[in-house]
Amino acid sequence: MSEVEAYILGLQPQQREILFFLHQVLMGHPEMTSRIRYKIPFYSRKSWVCYANPRDGGIELAFIQGAELSNEQGLLHARGRKMVTGAVFHSVGDIPQAALLEVIQEALLLDEVAPYKGPKRGKGK
Repeated sequence: MSEVEAYILGLQPQQREILFFLHQVLMGHPEMTSRIRYKIPFYSRKSWVCYANPRDGGIELAFIQGAELSNEQGLLHARGRKMVTGAVFHSVGDIPQAALLEVIQEALLLDEVAPYKGPKRGKGK
């Protein structure tokens, strides 16, 4: 069992079901990896693509470079953030699967052509 799967098992039943579904969708993409960072699951290929965060009784799937995505589906919201956008799901039935797959594909394409460089850090850090 991976560290992310162990994390998922520790969630409340409703959040567990949502995150398990999202984890399966994300890990179904070639070369996708998952790892616990900052106490939540992060999903990466060349760089961080997205993370899953328990929020408001559901799970927010947040895209690191979300502001760069087209969001033609209207699925993503910035919630006051400059770069990250995401969608909160309160049940698996609430997830618009076709729209979500489009957003994930666009995020993976962006990761391929312009991987996230990470936060700027001063010298010596």
